[in-house]
Amino acid sequence: MNANNSRIVREAYGAGRWFPAGKNELQKIINGFLDKAEVGGLQGRIAGAIAPHAGYVYSGPIAGYIFKAVKQQAEEGHAPETVVILGFSHRGGFPGVALMDGDAIATPLGETALDREAARVLASNRHAIRFDYEPHGGEHSAENQIPFVQAVLPKAKLVVALMGDHSPQSINQLVEGLTELAKTRKILVVASSDMLHDPDYDLVTRTDKATLKLVEAMDDKKLLQEWNYDHQIFCGMAPVVVAMRFAAGQKCAQGTVLKYENSGDKHPESRGQWVVGYGAVVFLAPGK
Repeated sequence: MNANNSRIVREAYGAGRWFPAGKNELQKIINGFLDKAEVGGLQGRIAGAIAPHAGYVYSGPIAGYIFKAVKQQAEEGHAPETVVILGFSHRGGFPGVALMDGDAIATPLGETALDREAARVLASNRHAIRFDYEPHGGEHSAENQIPFVQAVLPKAKLVVALMGDHSPQSINQLVEGLTELAKTRKILVVASSDMLHDPDYDLVTRTDKATLKLVEAMDDKKLLQEWNYDHQIFCGMAPVVVAMRFAAGQKCAQGTVLKYENSGDKHPESRGQWVVGYGAVVFLAPGK
């Protein structure tokens, strides 16, 4: 609510840009991604995930693997109450973590409530985390996951966060907040990130496969050593590290790669021009 006691509903920027603007078309394309994704029986509870965030025509089939797995667990009675989506700003960094404020966010699939109470838990006594909508305006990294969440978890609430830096303070405080939040409700943490961007198809393929081996091994320290602004093995490295460390705290022992492709696989015309890697990874904690 704002000062006038009216609801604040944030509008999705990406409709008509990154994903279809029509409800039926958007629902149809997401259902298609989910139907085509083949996910075997996963042992454990999905505590965290890495999902890509490019235009749906490119990354949607890969993101579909994440949300197919989430959908299967929800159908078994293990749906998270709150999904925390971690993104970053493509327009430039800023200090700390910006939480989307407001009452709900609307996409062509409808409105989903923002979990204000959960967001307050994350921000409480953690000065690196604050409510700040400004970085969210026009940013797609976290937002592109929302229609998928709406499609497979219609009752879930959302916390949408953008990480503006890679500082140990921001990462550690967010992991601490998520760990505290997980003690009071069932949560799923989704790190929104594509992988390497480069014209060289072979370089992207080779680098991404090496990166995913580090993710499988839960070696976030090595990932941070490999990453720099000129070699972004994940464009959303800070969200990825947070999701991994949170999952490790939930007793997740390894990452599970569900699917990998890059834009040069299905769109060979992109080779030599601009190739982007897309990985779908889940982190499974014991139990359900």
